[in-house]
Amino acid sequence: MQPLTRAFSAAVCRAFSARSTPVASRSILLAWHERQISRHLDHLAEVRDRTEGAGERLEAVLRAFAFVSHESRRHHDSDLSAFLHRDQQVTEAQQRLHGMVKDLLAEGARIGEVRDDIAPGELASYCLHALTAAGDLPSKAAVRRLVAVTLAGVRPAAGVSERFPGTGDSAHPPHHHGRHSAHGHRPAGS
Repeated sequence: MQPLTRAFSAAVCRAFSARSTPVASRSILLAWHERQISRHLDHLAEVRDRTEGAGERLEAVLRAFAFVSHESRRHHDSDLSAFLHRDQQVTEAQQRLHGMVKDLLAEGARIGEVRDDIAPGELASYCLHALTAAGDLPSKAAVRRLVAVTLAGVRPAAGVSERFPGTGDSAHPPHHHGRHSAHGHRPAGS
């Protein structure tokens, strides 16, 4: 049994033992979960800090997050997970994680390793939401593929780097609406 699984099992047993009150049970579980979250964030910060290069740091942090998601989701049943993730500590941790990824994406965009046509905060949300799916994947190989696909979505397209006026940020490229013929012309009457 892995240390995380043993710790989780021990916390659940203590929390729901016949001698625990419901309030004590909740407190034990929340304290345990807070420590787990803190360890995960510290691990991601370590990965970030020991990796050189903006693109490499981003990839290393996203890969580490995906593997944390993959391992963590296996240890929670849905009722317990719902209870633990309502806590304010989780919201604050999600904000810290989002900020970390946003900063890595902004750094990558500044040096051309990450697309700059979408704001870093929006890309951070995309990455984190995509990679939480790692918890449902059957293998580490599948997690690695998910990370690769997610990273492909944030890499710059060849020859495309458009900033849009009035925002100071990057934005979506202009869209052409309407039907076009095979030769790129609008059909008559449109």
